[in-house]
Amino acid sequence: MSNNNKDIILVAENISKQYRLGVVGTGTLSHDLNRWWHRVRGKEDPFLKVGEVNDRSTSGSSDYAWALRDINFEVQRGEVLGIIGKNGAGKSTLLKILSRVTSPTTGEIKTKGRIASLLEVGTGFHPELTGRENIYLNGAILGMSKAEIKAKEEEIIEFSGCQRYVDTPVKRYSSGMRVRLAFAVAAHLEPDILVIDEVLAVGDAEFQKKAIGKMQDISKGEGRTVLFVSHNMAAVKSLCTRAIVLENGVSVFEGDTDAAVDFYLHNEKLLIKSKLLELTDRIGSGKVLFSKFEILNIENKILSAAMSGEYIKLRVHFHAHEVVQLKNCRISISVKKDERDYIVLSSELVLNYNLNLTNSEKVDFILEKFPLSKGLYKIELFLESEREIIDWIKNASDLHVENGDFYGIGKSYPKGWEGKTVLVENKIEVS
Repeated sequence: MSNNNKDIILVAENISKQYRLGVVGTGTLSHDLNRWWHRVRGKEDPFLKVGEVNDRSTSGSSDYAWALRDINFEVQRGEVLGIIGKNGAGKSTLLKILSRVTSPTTGEIKTKGRIASLLEVGTGFHPELTGRENIYLNGAILGMSKAEIKAKEEEIIEFSGCQRYVDTPVKRYSSGMRVRLAFAVAAHLEPDILVIDEVLAVGDAEFQKKAIGKMQDISKGEGRTVLFVSHNMAAVKSLCTRAIVLENGVSVFEGDTDAAVDFYLHNEKLLIKSKLLELTDRIGSGKVLFSKFEILNIENKILSAAMSGEYIKLRVHFHAHEVVQLKNCRISISVKKDERDYIVLSSELVLNYNLNLTNSEKVDFILEKFPLSKGLYKIELFLESEREIIDWIKNASDLHVENGDFYGIGKSYPKGWEGKTVLVENKIEVS
């Protein structure tokens, strides 16, 4: 680690991790001997030259896959670094390498001070032991002395909110209680670097707010470093000072948190490429056709995913071969989980409005606080005029939604909304 910057507490240099598919361990004896023979002769490992990118959407032909490839970054003392990316991007693998749970195939991690990891719910908890006994067990696993644990025992129990059940065996705890207790132990360990992997998703809204506040205290008040992986973009925005975006095991963006989240949501590879004009599964007279569906943010930037709680525009474009004037139009965008499960109906009646559609007119439905939680939804588009169906596409496009902060405390959607048909109050712009 460089000595010219004393504030740098962690450095990752050319970190790569290769796995052999379908095999536990490094491979066959012949592979291990081959590797050893190249190493004693000072040659490069021959298996580093093979392997394919970690793209789950392709079948591939190699037995080797790179979970991570050439990751480089530095973290300063007191910084909160967010690591974001889709499932399978390599986030958890990177945290396991940083936590010394597994070793990198190539590269090196250089750190100063003690690292504590909270990678999975209740890791190190023994189901037959009580919560209090598990505090001592888990604390010892994380590197705390008995005196350190005893000094913080009551503080840990109070923070976890499990006072009533602390002398009950952990096997009788809910998953939420286990994660509360596990987080409380790790957060009070006073490590120089705290590594956290998506554990807050299990806690309720009250505990999420409490945990995020504790992590802010750890970084800002106590000057310790936090590495934080989460799919909750609101938590990443509120907590992290900087973020890295991983895609197929490769770092594709590093910088300011807001810019990183925007990059993540504006993924060119995932942008909706629906060619609605080519769809034949539609109903209507066909005088006017839906030609394109887009999701935009408050800055009119096209997104690959919406985020719950955020200002979102759902934009539809129209196409007509000649000037068509439609009166008493009803334009509707429906969001659904399946054919029968309509979750949001967003519709508008445009009275006596003459749609001049030769110039490919567009309509924006503005949702100032997007109400849905993380998931994949389907979009249905509907246009009628004077009670005549003009165009109706039941499966026009997919809609990806990422977790956001609807309440301002990490909860994704208002209680009672998900799974129900709701007519959303929205604004409409026709241009």
